[in-house]
Amino acid sequence: MRIAILGGTGEQGPGLALRWAQAGEEVIIGSRQKEKGEKVAVELNQELGKELLRGTDNVTAAAAAEVVVLTVPYSAHVSTLETVKEQLKGKIFVDVSVPLDPENARRVIMPVAGSAAEEAQQVLGPEVKVVGALQNVSAHLLRDINAVIDCDVLVCGSDKDARAVVMRLIERLGIHAIDVGPLEAARQIEPITALLIRLNIRYKIHSAGIRITGVPGR
Repeated sequence: MRIAILGGTGEQGPGLALRWAQAGEEVIIGSRQKEKGEKVAVELNQELGKELLRGTDNVTAAAAAEVVVLTVPYSAHVSTLETVKEQLKGKIFVDVSVPLDPENARRVIMPVAGSAAEEAQQVLGPEVKVVGALQNVSAHLLRDINAVIDCDVLVCGSDKDARAVVMRLIERLGIHAIDVGPLEAARQIEPITALLIRLNIRYKIHSAGIRITGVPGR
């Protein structure tokens, strides 16, 4: 399954790209500037020792993939969605964005829609299957491809089949995924990121995460 990571040159994108490529998935790194996407793909391929990734601009990446993952800062959330809206029709869209307070990342400012994922669904319309996931995974751990990620990923979305596809892709990253139901659950999931940032700062670490106990498979 071809995966596009929009904003793939930022904090979370490179780690996701490396791990999916290692797992055998075809990954395209998107950026606002084609040259930047190409540059980061070359650098990551050198790290992998294989030509597994390619880079381009966000629009081209979105058009070429079956699953599109958005990892841009929330300040670029809506503007990026608007630029790739046509390319996303009929596809699965994974929103990793969190509406962190630009003045204090230990807080969130939730949008009128309720969450970033629900905002994406409003912008993109019903033809796109929006799934919220991967908001609470440490970018530091993702980037270290030798690190074991000992946390759970909560996955929400109104389309059950789309959630299942995204959960399988998350398992390919070596991370356990948990289905938490419809997209509105993102209202509870996204603020967890701010809490984890608070814990990272308090305990001078880079890898705070969450685990869910008492559910099947855990």
